[in-house]
Amino acid sequence: MFELLEPICLVTYFADESNEELAALGHRTYWDGYFASRAAPLGRVPAEVVHAAFYSFAEGEAARHIPSAWETATPEASFAARERGSAASVRRILGEELAGSPGVAGAADLVIEAARRAPTDGRMMFAGLRTMPVPGDPVARLWHAANMLREHRGDGHIAALLSERIGGTEAHVLSALEYGIHPAESFGRIHHLPTKRLAAVMAGLRERGLVDADGRFTDAGRATKDRIEALTDELAAPPYDALSPTELDELITALEPISATLVAAGSQ
Repeated sequence: MFELLEPICLVTYFADESNEELAALGHRTYWDGYFASRAAPLGRVPAEVVHAAFYSFAEGEAARHIPSAWETATPEASFAARERGSAASVRRILGEELAGSPGVAGAADLVIEAARRAPTDGRMMFAGLRTMPVPGDPVARLWHAANMLREHRGDGHIAALLSERIGGTEAHVLSALEYGIHPAESFGRIHHLPTKRLAAVMAGLRERGLVDADGRFTDAGRATKDRIEALTDELAAPPYDALSPTELDELITALEPISATLVAAGSQ
């Protein structure tokens, strides 16, 4: 389900429409729009809360954009722009025929049903999204529902990381190594961080026996990463328990051509 729904969500980050909508509100940079629109369901919370909810950003990064970005546009307006642009991207990539097909509407309704009945306990981002209005347009509804389940999975992933005492920057290092990136410090999500900060992170992972002297996975490091991913999958499963086996089969069948089309386009 992650592989089928993720391409729908990735248009928000890879395609132009969402960024254009946020820029039209007055957000000056990509990151202003990102933080303002993604954190919007939490309300006007301080940067410390956004930092905690997003987890993987370095200390101080959220504070460079929150709450100042909400002085440009309200959280509600920023979220609406994100949703409007993302839906426009999905519609453009799918094309008129597929976007207007019964499969899209059917998939949207089933994903919404799964999201509505999923537990919110301990899931800050997902709970916030559950309070947002559900769009009437099928394409927008599909993106909205997929985004809810993405944040549901993300909240569970944070719980899995915490269970292994892996911080946000450390999580990026483990991901880089899993992707075959070496040195891990060159990974695009962390390469901009201060050299001393990255050196301290790598030293901590070496002390715990998760990476070796060359900065590569040890057996213990790989096992830790595998446990995190397995628990993330396990914690992401409950929403789909709300669907009957027949409904789940219908959802998979409906999502396959949608996801394939988005993957072929790189979600952009």
